[in-house]
Amino acid sequence: MLNFTDVTEFVLLGLTSRKELQVLLFVIFLMVYIVTMVGNIGMMILIKISPQLSSPMYFFLSHLSFIDVWFSSNITPKMLENLLSKTKTISYAGCLVQCFFFIALVHVEIFILSVMAFDRYMAIGKPLLYGSKMSRVVCIRLISFPYIYGFLTSLAATLWTYGLYFCGKTEINHFYCADPPLIKMACAGTFVKEYTMLFLAGINFTYSLIVVIISYLFILIAILRMRSAEGRRKAFSTCGSHLTAVGIFYGTLIFMYLRRPTEESVEQGKMVAVFYTTVIPMLNPMIYSLRNKDVKEAMDKVITKTFLTK
Repeated sequence: MLNFTDVTEFVLLGLTSRKELQVLLFVIFLMVYIVTMVGNIGMMILIKISPQLSSPMYFFLSHLSFIDVWFSSNITPKMLENLLSKTKTISYAGCLVQCFFFIALVHVEIFILSVMAFDRYMAIGKPLLYGSKMSRVVCIRLISFPYIYGFLTSLAATLWTYGLYFCGKTEINHFYCADPPLIKMACAGTFVKEYTMLFLAGINFTYSLIVVIISYLFILIAILRMRSAEGRRKAFSTCGSHLTAVGIFYGTLIFMYLRRPTEESVEQGKMVAVFYTTVIPMLNPMIYSLRNKDVKEAMDKVITKTFLTK
């Protein structure tokens, strides 16, 4: 048997073996990647330079954009390379690094979404205390937890991946090094890895989702107590973007990681993985800009100042 460390490289089977589709997919995903980079980096710059986007909500949103940049960059460049390459390989070290950053960034993102839900509760449910309770120091502490916890969790999960054994088979039925196809491909050492993956995914997704649900229950109660129809409309508007992002991200990840790896689930998982590794990072800045009046106004001011004034 080959231990994971004895394997020098893996072959990523990708999305399709048809040459004509590979060229088409390369063009599509290259455009998606460019839009993702421009949208998220643009969002970070806009939040940095716009005084009206200095509230905690936009501080957390800038970190969400930062994670989306790295999330997409961890997967897409190698996928683009393999779409035009004959070998379609990834080195052992590259596979391990990709696994580590993927797991870390997923956990960072889900807990940032939870922090953003709590922030919305504080802004809508306790508006008079919002400025003092959500100070800069508090925001830094809140945003530090997802990074620290996410990377520590990923380190443990990647070490369990290190314990997998492969009986000469090194073809990964995926377009990146994901846990489910690696577990399905391994011939030994899968028990601990499989059940720790399900346990960690279940615990972390459930805990973060509970924070989101409880926050929005209190938000709903606060909105129903509002006497002003305009106030209720504005509150729903500020929450709509975040709820959309939460629903899309959690839905796709639960479908991928809360099932035991089988041939059918791995094949279906590839299609779902396309969505959360490439499409969601592209959609997030669009969701938060198109549905947010402050972001649109800040964008208009920057465009006017940059292009329409001397």
